[in-house]
Amino acid sequence: MTREAVLEQLRLYREPPPPARLLRACTVGDGIRRLSDEQVQYYASLYDEEVTSLAVAKFVPASGAASRMFRSLLAVSADQRLRTRADLVAKADADSKAVLQLLAELRRFAFYEDLRTALARQERAIDDCADADVPMLLSTLLEQGGLAYASLPKGLLAFHRDGGEVRTAFEEHLVEAAAYARGHGDVCRLHFTVSPEHEVRFRALLSAVAGLYEQRFGVRYQVEFSHQKPSSDTLAVDLEGRPLRDRDGRLLFRPSGHGALIENLADLDCDLVFIKNIDNVTVDELKPLTVVWKRALAGVLLELRSEVFACRRAIETDGPEAVSAALALLAEHFGVAVPEGMSAARMREFAADRLDRPLRACGMVSADANPGGGPFWVLDAHGRASTQVVETSQVDRGDDAQRAILESARHFNPVDLVCATRDWKGRPLDLDRFIDHDAVFIAEKSEGGRPLRALERPGLWNGAMAGWNTVFVEVPADTFHPVKTVGDLLTAAHQGREA
Repeated sequence: MTREAVLEQLRLYREPPPPARLLRACTVGDGIRRLSDEQVQYYASLYDEEVTSLAVAKFVPASGAASRMFRSLLAVSADQRLRTRADLVAKADADSKAVLQLLAELRRFAFYEDLRTALARQERAIDDCADADVPMLLSTLLEQGGLAYASLPKGLLAFHRDGGEVRTAFEEHLVEAAAYARGHGDVCRLHFTVSPEHEVRFRALLSAVAGLYEQRFGVRYQVEFSHQKPSSDTLAVDLEGRPLRDRDGRLLFRPSGHGALIENLADLDCDLVFIKNIDNVTVDELKPLTVVWKRALAGVLLELRSEVFACRRAIETDGPEAVSAALALLAEHFGVAVPEGMSAARMREFAADRLDRPLRACGMVSADANPGGGPFWVLDAHGRASTQVVETSQVDRGDDAQRAILESARHFNPVDLVCATRDWKGRPLDLDRFIDHDAVFIAEKSEGGRPLRALERPGLWNGAMAGWNTVFVEVPADTFHPVKTVGDLLTAAHQGREA
């Protein structure tokens, strides 16, 4: 990391950039496309026709620890007064109820047999522990010496059980990729970003299961792992904005959030990249809906890419009419308005620059209330409007007008993206050029008991892709199955329709 980069980070602590300026929430027909059933099939078929000649990859951020999944279990485990099922019933708070649900439904969890075996090694029966020694059961599930689920990443946890087959979230991504991310030569390329300390376990799991799935689905897996780059870390400061140092006197740097993964994404050299979170998977019987919509999103992107490339080629050889056609395409699909007062030469440069950008099609889920980040029309510092994914942390909720726009949103971002990162000549684009570097977030954290402020880079699908040409497409809620708490593994998406 250069000295200049560190000084710039210190400046951002002193002079934080302003919050996002929301213009309005995107709606169907105003920033969001809605596909008919016929269009879904058309675009899925379009993708199927072209995919065998494409280099395709699936990019899965998978480094986060699963500790948040088990927050309630960890809270109960730390309370020495809660030892039996009866104690939990008497306490009756939210954490106790979460543990009671776990105990009542133990046999439905995919990790049940592993947990039963781990307790048996300690000469303890799982049913006895569930009634009379809850701390023993929870520590065996969560802590080192047992299954250590609280310290493992979600990708390594047993999510689903189908008959006698237990699958982790990592394995479900392999299975799902075989259904839509099969490129030239039946190669399924997947890229997982993982923590360095867990890469060995991911590789061991891959080695154990890849052959089975390759034979079952007729594919050849090409699986890569990478880490969030240390050069993307940011300097931590104290509450007065002074750089913090560790016990050895060295400056304290921290990982800067998932926005840093734009560098890992840039290292992929593919025609199309699917992006999906590690915990958003489902059981086999419910996968077909997800698969058809993934293919449809990719078809939408391929059609747009074809139109963009055709306009870009025409600008090189044709007259003013080619520029006019390019500007019309940019306005229709991406909401790009042409600044006033441009000369013909400058307008041509503007059109070429706006076409020479990464492309993405982003699925957006409709909901009665927005549970988090979503699609909005946003004004930049120059007063130009564009469609962006905006997280709630980017919005000044103390501003009544901005809060009203945020709360008016009826779509949210499930992290369901298909991206194209090559230009019209097939060359990889420099993704760093299209980051909104001011879309940073300053978080309150702690380190060794010391309060601190940490700078998080623009998020991967919001600020890090702010300058991309983007189309939002409404997708069904039944394509979104995140696992935020351990109890989510009991839903139909993770148990099957008979759950």
